[in-house]
Amino acid sequence: MTDLLRRHSTALWSLAVLIVFLAAWQWGPGMIGVPDFVLPHLSKVVAEARRIWEVERLMFHAGITAAEVVIGFVLGSLLGAMIGYALGLSPKVEAVLSPYLLALQIAPKVAFAPLFVMWLGYTMYPKILVAVLIVFFPVLINVLSAMRTMDHDLVNLARSFSATRLQIFWMVEYPTTMPAMFSGLRIASTLAVIGVVVGELVGGNMGLGYLLVFFEGQGNTAAVFVVIGALTVIGILAYYAVVLAEARVLHYLPQAATRMQ
Repeated sequence: MTDLLRRHSTALWSLAVLIVFLAAWQWGPGMIGVPDFVLPHLSKVVAEARRIWEVERLMFHAGITAAEVVIGFVLGSLLGAMIGYALGLSPKVEAVLSPYLLALQIAPKVAFAPLFVMWLGYTMYPKILVAVLIVFFPVLINVLSAMRTMDHDLVNLARSFSATRLQIFWMVEYPTTMPAMFSGLRIASTLAVIGVVVGELVGGNMGLGYLLVFFEGQGNTAAVFVVIGALTVIGILAYYAVVLAEARVLHYLPQAATRMQ
């Protein structure tokens, strides 16, 4: 029994913190006199979640947001990785394009959301584009940094065995940079949710961002908490999907090392 508790001590402590937090949420606002429209009790939020599930089609809107997150994340990650590898392979191209990439990185990404809505209307495409734009840079920067700091002795060793440029990239550079790329993907998975929600807040008639604006207009604080909770669940699922993929792809690395990347 003692060994079992020792092995699961971290999980038990996390569960204890969760229980304390939920108890404080349920009874804390009433004890300190916080009104419901500022911070509703947990039980009221749960009841509101049940109502939204049945009446406001919560799962439908959550599915729309989740689909936009996945599409934006995949497209932004692929674009960031491809351009990162291309710039890493060609320092001259990097020198030419880096000022423009820097300018695009400095520009606030959320400011593009109204522009995308004006161009593409109240569809899924503006939300996906905002997500792509936000996801793009963490992946690009991590891949490019890994390419810059790579051990060039490995490249020279491959050249000494008459490896072609494609073989050097596929067998040396690409595997070496994968831990850094997955670090960027973990960051990007959570940023994709932010990008999609910003797009839905600016202009949308579907998705959790739309529900957020709708309930805010009603002054329904409990419903706003429900939507925030749903968005948090989507972000957590996206993050751990990347972590699971990383564990499967980088299984040859020590587990602690991959976590610290």
